Amino acid sequence: MPVKQSLLGAIVSVVLGGCVSTPHVTSAAPDTPPAGVARDLQAFADKMDSLRVARHIPGLSVAVVENGAVVFARGFGHADLERNVRATPDTPYNIASVTKPISAVVALRLAERGTLTLDTPMAQYSDWARFCTDFSRQPTIFAKGLQCDPPVHTLRHLLTHTARHPVGQTFSYNPVLFSWASRPMMRAADASFSGLVDHHVLRPLGMTRSARTSRDLPLRADMAAAMARPYAIGTDGKPARAPEPAAQGDGAAGGVVSTVLDLARFDIALDGGELLTPASYAAMMTPATTATGQRLPYSIGWFAQQHAGHELRWHSGWWEDAYSALYLKVPQQRLTLIVLANSEGVWWNNPLEAAQVQDSAFAQAFFDAFLKP
Repeated sequence: MPVKQSLLGAIVSVVLGGCVSTPHVTSAAPDTPPAGVARDLQAFADKMDSLRVARHIPGLSVAVVENGAVVFARGFGHADLERNVRATPDTPYNIASVTKPISAVVALRLAERGTLTLDTPMAQYSDWARFCTDFSRQPTIFAKGLQCDPPVHTLRHLLTHTARHPVGQTFSYNPVLFSWASRPMMRAADASFSGLVDHHVLRPLGMTRSARTSRDLPLRADMAAAMARPYAIGTDGKPARAPEPAAQGDGAAGGVVSTVLDLARFDIALDGGELLTPASYAAMMTPATTATGQRLPYSIGWFAQQHAGHELRWHSGWWEDAYSALYLKVPQQRLTLIVLANSEGVWWNNPLEAAQVQDSAFAQAFFDAFLKP
């Protein structure tokens, strides 16, 4: 990391209370496996690029974190076809719902400080009852099964996608309700949600190639100029420039533009105890359960599942005809895959009520390269 950026991270850490340090991640991370581990990283790179080509993805950026260090970081294809700009590990993309783990960190940091609790009834927020009632009447799949009376919803229910009736007993992925979770956080902290993300995550970690954006916060000029351009893929497999995704409100479900290396910074800090206390980290990664102890496929901000003997925590991101992403962790192995693309080609139609990351070809390639002996 350049000295200036490292120093800035240190200064910000002191200003914000000295509780977050800046993890060391360079933009030219060597493709070097840990000592004693034999891996064919070029074969992994070739597989990533072949998947990109097969799915007609114009530009793809990939990073792998192992044992707190970036061991693989590459760009494939083009961030901008018209200007012949290659994708790199430093290319910013709209990460869509991969924002959710970042938002979860903000919620848990506020809870650690006593600013709010995850189990405070949403009914105490005057606009929740009106929103819940109005939304429950909408002809959308995300309103299905939402019952607002009795008023038993909490912030935890929104952050774990367990707000559908019976509340706390059923998982149903709901980005609309997760987005609304930003409002209690803003109210409790008396700050915009984008400001909270910047204050608690982006600035302390030196994520200088990342930014929040919303209807009230245009993407800053340097990020807008560097960003991978979105593409829609026609039935003939040819890409066509797509419009940028419509600006959203200042919600928790999306609104972050980032790079694989900046997300690697976030991942290293998260696993290294730089962002959350051990208790908060454990709470974040623990799957929600029903009253009878049945495990549900989501924790706080993460899909949670088991596959081939491994615990997995992950999140996908998808903007139709624009961007897609995958952030996949194997916590017990201290392994992470981060994939960002400027089309929807990384998305694999995961069901709204399940966690099935094994159906992702990118995830399977990662498992084959890094988990198999």
